[in-house]
Amino acid sequence: MTYLAHTAHSQFCALWMAFTGWTLTAVALGLIQWRVWLVSGTGVITSGVAWVGIWRACFNSYTDVSEGLRNMHCSYISLQEVFTPPEIAAGQVLMLLSLLVGLCGSAGGVYAMRKAYFGLENSIRLCFISTGVLCLLAAVLALVPLLWNLSSVVTNQTIAFPPEFEFPRAPESQQVGGGIGVGIVGSVLMIVSGIVFCSYKLPERTIPMMLHSVLEQLHQSTSSASGPNDHKAVIPSGKDNPAFDMAEYF
Repeated sequence: MTYLAHTAHSQFCALWMAFTGWTLTAVALGLIQWRVWLVSGTGVITSGVAWVGIWRACFNSYTDVSEGLRNMHCSYISLQEVFTPPEIAAGQVLMLLSLLVGLCGSAGGVYAMRKAYFGLENSIRLCFISTGVLCLLAAVLALVPLLWNLSSVVTNQTIAFPPEFEFPRAPESQQVGGGIGVGIVGSVLMIVSGIVFCSYKLPERTIPMMLHSVLEQLHQSTSSASGPNDHKAVIPSGKDNPAFDMAEYF
């Protein structure tokens, strides 16, 4: 059995990065602080700050409180609504796909590391490359809506919310929320882990190592085939030199 654990130390670290990146992506999916609206002149939004996520739009209020909340009003953003902007609709779909693909990539990483630590050389490099491709794909799926919403914040694009949302027609200014930052960090970790997984290489088998193994096998086979008397030392018999014999006649 080939010892391969020492060849996958970087991939072990990449597996933890993939888990962390996937977790951060899941956290970003549920946060409402993707886009922070700064508003004024409205009596409903008492704090002057509203948050827009890919699933809900919320703000603090003491006059209009949603059921089950103490001092916050939240409205759900549906994919089928006409007012839903394309970047938020893309976020609802692509972020879920990113979680699914990232989960498959993490599971593939666990399987590949198992093959490395158990010395199962068969198709191990293919497993690591497949894991890396899945991690890279998950990162790309998450980065598309993240960067799209980031661009909307930078250009101060508004959303035509319906009246029941109690949102103004346009914010005075916008800021990038923590949800986008958390998602980008998670995507970067997934990218790094994917690159590390794809860079896995099997150890090179050099000619001296192969010769050493062959000689060792030959030595073991000859030792097992030889008898107990074969190892006795053989003392060679000498031969007289004729020149010394002729000296006796003089």
